[in-house]
Amino acid sequence: MKRAILALLILLFHAYVCEAQTFVVKTNALYWATTTPNVGLEVAVAPRWTLSLEGGYNPWTLDAQKNIKAKHVLVSPEARYWFCESFLGHFISLHANGTYFNVGGIPLFEDARRQGWAVGAGVGYGCSWPIARRWNIEANIGFGVWYTQYDSYQTKICGLFNETIHKFAFAPTSLGLSFVYIIK
Repeated sequence: MKRAILALLILLFHAYVCEAQTFVVKTNALYWATTTPNVGLEVAVAPRWTLSLEGGYNPWTLDAQKNIKAKHVLVSPEARYWFCESFLGHFISLHANGTYFNVGGIPLFEDARRQGWAVGAGVGYGCSWPIARRWNIEANIGFGVWYTQYDSYQTKICGLFNETIHKFAFAPTSLGLSFVYIIK
């Protein structure tokens, strides 16, 4: 996984330096709403093709006494085909995800803390609208397959181990409402 991420970063920056293509920096407001700082880098590699790498990191425990937390790190590379031109209008994408998580005390997880990892891949659709000379707003959604392996524990602090779970799931793999800054 580390080698794949390094190869994608080299490709992104190589394409930017050698081709002098457009480069953007973005952040997903939906991640910020979950207290997850995040940033994305995207580069045009052809008139209608871009490659991006996004990441988010949430290191906080939301309530220490109840052991409520949504700690995770997420990395997501993506290739996009734009119907009009890069960074403008509608696009479709192929993307992958890798995450490590430690989540617990949230009603969605039925009184269990889960610690493990997941990988996913999917297809997506989105649109980017200009709001100023170098600023866009972008919305996207994607669906695909996740594989996860995690250990389940009781929610309380130092809770007892329940079981190890391995499973596949068809679910959303991408969701965003991003602010995009265009660098030429």
